[in-house]
Amino acid sequence: MRVIPALLFAVLGAAHAVAAAGSEEPALAPFSAHYSADWKTINVGTSDLELKRDGDAGRYVYTWTITARGIFRLFYSDDVVQESWFAVHSGHIRPQRYRAHEGASSVSVDFEWNGTGKARGQSEGKPVDLTLPAGTQDLLSIQTELMLELQSGRWAPGEERIFNIVEKDAVKDFVYALEPPARLRTSIGTLDTMVVTSRRPGSNRLLRMWFAPSLGYAPVQAERTRDGKLEFALRIRSLSP
Repeated sequence: MRVIPALLFAVLGAAHAVAAAGSEEPALAPFSAHYSADWKTINVGTSDLELKRDGDAGRYVYTWTITARGIFRLFYSDDVVQESWFAVHSGHIRPQRYRAHEGASSVSVDFEWNGTGKARGQSEGKPVDLTLPAGTQDLLSIQTELMLELQSGRWAPGEERIFNIVEKDAVKDFVYALEPPARLRTSIGTLDTMVVTSRRPGSNRLLRMWFAPSLGYAPVQAERTRDGKLEFALRIRSLSP
């Protein structure tokens, strides 16, 4: 995937999670959200997220569409679309299929939890055949897993967690940490938020995400910095059930 879409992939993709009263499994509420996308101080496009139920109870499909605008549309004429099919299993997210495409570039991965314990498919023309550690996520499902972790109250501020994520044709480690809560002004109002950071071990880039408990832990903002300097940001513009 090309540079700007790849950055957008890394910045945001989370589900609107709410607990179902009296249910043993956390529930996910279908939603749609719209975000602006800024590279430093320049608006480069928009981002749209949609979560829908997928037939059986506990199964969902999550779609993320990225659209360039203005002069950036000349270089990125095709929308970038990611989709993740997953199920809620024992209070956690278990990905089943992941698809991404931008023009002729594509990624297609299937998760074989009950068979080989492998993730198989292709990534930009390269074969994918990976052994799946327990709890492995894809680039979208990891964000939904974060929603459930915040919802559960099992995550203490300052605590770090390492997640295995299938990215292109490899399983990579990402370190997530919960920061102190923060009040944030947004286009849909001032919100009390929970703040999560993400980074690759040894990387000087940090992704910071703000989630609003009053909105079912929906993501309302994300910023990526490098050596402490802002590179990219997504900011919420609207959210609906």
